[in-house]
Amino acid sequence: SGGISMKLTVLGCLGAYPYEGQGTSSYLLQADGFNLLLDAGSSTLVELEKELDPLDLDAVILSHYHHDHIADLGVLQYYWQLYPTQTPKPILPIYGHTEDEFHFNDLTMDGVTEGRAYFEAEELKLGPFLVTFMKTIHPVPCYAMRFVEEKTGAVFVFTGDSGYLESFADFAKEADLFLADTYLFEGNEHHHAHFTSKEAGELAKSANVKKLVLTHLPQFGDLEQLKNEAQKAAGKGIDVELAAVDKVFDI
Repeated sequence: SGGISMKLTVLGCLGAYPYEGQGTSSYLLQADGFNLLLDAGSSTLVELEKELDPLDLDAVILSHYHHDHIADLGVLQYYWQLYPTQTPKPILPIYGHTEDEFHFNDLTMDGVTEGRAYFEAEELKLGPFLVTFMKTIHPVPCYAMRFVEEKTGAVFVFTGDSGYLESFADFAKEADLFLADTYLFEGNEHHHAHFTSKEAGELAKSANVKKLVLTHLPQFGDLEQLKNEAQKAAGKGIDVELAAVDKVFDI
C-alpha cells in the first residue's frame, strides 16, 4: 500500500494501575477519518484531549472489563453527557462482550452512549475496519482483536490481556503491528493472565509479524531488558518496540 492506512496512538500502556504519571491500557486507532478508542484505562481522557476532541470519537471497543481497561469509561460518558455543544451530540457506541451482564449494561447511558455486543464467532464491521475476535487466557472473559483496514488490507492485532496461547501464532499471522500484553519478564512463562517477554517474541516470530510492540508494561524492572528478551525470542527480522504514552505507530 502506498500510504499509511492506520495510525495507533498510545494513551496509556501500564498494566494494572497508573504509576508516576502514566496510565493504563488505552489506545487511539485511526483510519480514513474514523476515530476508535481501544480500551479506556486510567488517564485516557487527559491523554486523548492532547490528540483530539473526545467528542470526535466515532466508537469505543473494550477487550474486557478489568478496571485498568475501563477506569475512564464512566468519565468519558459524563463528558459526552455534560459537555455543552451548540448541536446535539450523536450517541457514542461502545462495543463489549456480553459475558458480564453488569458491565455490559453499564456501557449504555440513555441518550448518551449505547452498548453494542461483539461475539467471537462473528466478524464486526466497524467504520473502515473488519474486526475478528479470539478469547484469551485471563481470569475474566477477554478478547484479542484483529483489525483489517478494508481499503489497504493493513493488519493490526491487539492481544487484549492474555497468558500464552499457541493460537496467537495463527490469529496474529502476518500482522503489520502486533500489540502484545507483556507484563512479565522471561522466566515466568505459562502465567494464567499475561505474556512474558520471551512468549511475546516467540509468538511474533511464529506469526511472522512485521512489528511487535510490547504493552501492559510492568511498573518495576528494566524495560530495556524486557524489550531485549522479546527481541532475542523474535529474532532479527522483527522490529520490537516498547509502547510509551504519546508514541505513534503508523500501520
